[in-house]
Amino acid sequence: MDLKNTLAAVSLSAAIIVLWGLFFAPDPQQVREERLEKEKNELVINEDAPKLIENEEIKVITRENAINESSRVIFENENIIGSISLSGAVIDDLTFKKYETSVDSEEKVVLLNPKDIEIGYYIDSGWAINNNEIETPNNKTVWTIEGNDKLTPNSPIKLTWTNNNNITFEKIINLDNKFLFNIEQKIINNSEKTYNFYPYGQVIRNTAPEVTNFYILHEGLLGVFDGELVEKDYDDIEDKSYSKNAEEGYVSIVDKYWVASIIPEKNKSFRADFDYKNKFKASFIENKPTVVGANETKSNNFRVIVAAKEVDIIDGYVESQNISKFDLVIDWGWFYWIVKPLFFGIDYFFKLTGNFGIAIILITICIRIAFFPLANMSFKSMARMKLLQPEMARLKELHKEDKVKLRQEMMALYRREKVNPLSGCFPILLQIPFFFAIYKMLFVTIEMRHQPFFGWIQDLSERDPTSIFNAFGFIPFDPPNFLIIGAWPCLMGLTMWFQQKLNPAPPDPIQAKIFMFFPLFLTVILAPFPSGLVIYWTFNNIFTMMQQVVIMRKTTVKTQV
Repeated sequence: MDLKNTLAAVSLSAAIIVLWGLFFAPDPQQVREERLEKEKNELVINEDAPKLIENEEIKVITRENAINESSRVIFENENIIGSISLSGAVIDDLTFKKYETSVDSEEKVVLLNPKDIEIGYYIDSGWAINNNEIETPNNKTVWTIEGNDKLTPNSPIKLTWTNNNNITFEKIINLDNKFLFNIEQKIINNSEKTYNFYPYGQVIRNTAPEVTNFYILHEGLLGVFDGELVEKDYDDIEDKSYSKNAEEGYVSIVDKYWVASIIPEKNKSFRADFDYKNKFKASFIENKPTVVGANETKSNNFRVIVAAKEVDIIDGYVESQNISKFDLVIDWGWFYWIVKPLFFGIDYFFKLTGNFGIAIILITICIRIAFFPLANMSFKSMARMKLLQPEMARLKELHKEDKVKLRQEMMALYRREKVNPLSGCFPILLQIPFFFAIYKMLFVTIEMRHQPFFGWIQDLSERDPTSIFNAFGFIPFDPPNFLIIGAWPCLMGLTMWFQQKLNPAPPDPIQAKIFMFFPLFLTVILAPFPSGLVIYWTFNNIFTMMQQVVIMRKTTVKTQV
């Protein structure tokens, strides 16, 4: 009973935390707007501060006008289209050709944006030099394109720029047919001096985007350094920067479904930095200089991946590009060894049936089958406990003045009927990681995005759009967002209520009332969740009840005490 009480307390506490995050926590967008307003006020007070130089680049212009302000090189393949600005040679314009912003829109998802606007998000690279002894390219340098003027999988491009010291810098950029840019930076030193250059690359985002703000999903800055995964939220970096020396790895900024990442050259140590100085930066710079002697040419290679986080694509780059733990840009979490295999299972069923909702149901059946023996143990215990409740009530009434005697009689009853009150809890505890794993898998993977089920569910990654407060669309009334409690969440709550009726009631009257309220509470909590998750939970309840009913009908106890 104590363990059950603990489980109930933990569940209720978690539900309260989720409820607070969904309905009462400050709106992240409002927090960001307040922060930006504060920074604008600080600009007026500290006009001469060095950190303001980057802010001065941000302009109140449209994305289209920002793109048209500089000469550009167009790139395109089967999956992405965009351009590279010749002003700075930055990749700052990228659109996904196969992903729409919403299920009923033809507008494509845009990820990268020019550095001059508030939502600027771009890839920058170059060479650093000590003491600025010569001029090196920066984000205002105007590059010249030589030869081919469009970047495609079969046609690389070459950008060049020469400084006053007669040193020529080149960038040769290749693009595959998915999301990978291979960039070779070359220095041709036509001077009579030797210089030390430090290659660097950085993913820069002017402002933090609107994030899911849910604890099971990381959105922000991410890197793997010598095998160690490092995740930093935007708020973390605003408070404190992060640096790490490593021999291999990558730096990136990740959203729920998208990633922008830079992978330094192999076998060259580097320092990675996550910092915020009016802009968020995930960057690397090599620790050892590239020494370029007089009349000598040296080069550096790195890779850029700006991708939709499709599992097949990301895993393909892990193997083909030999990028250690690059698959962790998808937030598989602590239960990686469970979550990822579950994805492959559901992906198999999706390819088999063509419907992601049916795939969810089939994977739910597989999980129920896998845990059938454990569930049987749990249900048998609960069934026998429920049958014993009349006798337990009689003993409580008979020995209500003698707690010691009551405890002795209860233990004698358990021994006689071969019932362990805790035996139903341990199988449930063993199943919890798997239930969380499928929940996590459905939440973080892009494959469910914009996938329809049947009827009114046109996007399994979004909440059920119907509401009980307008009779699921039959009443011409648009309820506010917090009253959108759809048909599937209601069905989920109803199945949970029926399932609860099959279990023995808690002996404590207060606890019993709390449990009675729990299905309604979870219905409200889960209403904003992706409908695919709610469908999973609903069918899991149904299959659980079916198994539980069969067990209960086969379970008997002695009637004579």
